[in-house]
Amino acid sequence: MERLRRAVRDIADFPQPGIMFKDITPLLGDPAAFSTVIDEIVAHFGRGNIDKVVGIEARGFIVASPVAYHFGAGFVPVRKRGKLPWEVERESYSLEYGSETLEVHRDAIAPGERVAIVDDVLATGGTAAATAHLVERLGGLVQGMAFIIELAPLGGRQRLAGHAVLSLLRYD
Repeated sequence: MERLRRAVRDIADFPQPGIMFKDITPLLGDPAAFSTVIDEIVAHFGRGNIDKVVGIEARGFIVASPVAYHFGAGFVPVRKRGKLPWEVERESYSLEYGSETLEVHRDAIAPGERVAIVDDVLATGGTAAATAHLVERLGGLVQGMAFIIELAPLGGRQRLAGHAVLSLLRYD
């Protein structure tokens, strides 16, 4: 995990003053670090236990897609409002520097399907909680959530109480 930690770059005051952004692009560019992330998530959930992997726009797509491939599962994108072309379910939420609305296609998850939610960073938990609500509204069974990074002081894990959470790197 130390290799993963070294591959994350801090960027001060992005996207606004006072925010310390954790940039994962160096990690994604390091083949060993990137494959470690995918392997750790797949090992955590276990092959054969997930029907759909939900990736949250946009960096969540990068991680969720190869995870879905390794599971032999479908990939479901959850996107910001107005980006999906068909009928959607919608959920609005607050994040540490504003508010947002997420959408998923209404036919993306069938009732009873076992779902893993994957994203790059767990901060306040608003994005992941909104995504879980969308999955559950469609009848999906959230088996857990996986993140590369958890920013523990922001309390996201507490907001996701009742859901299993895996974070590969925790920043206190």
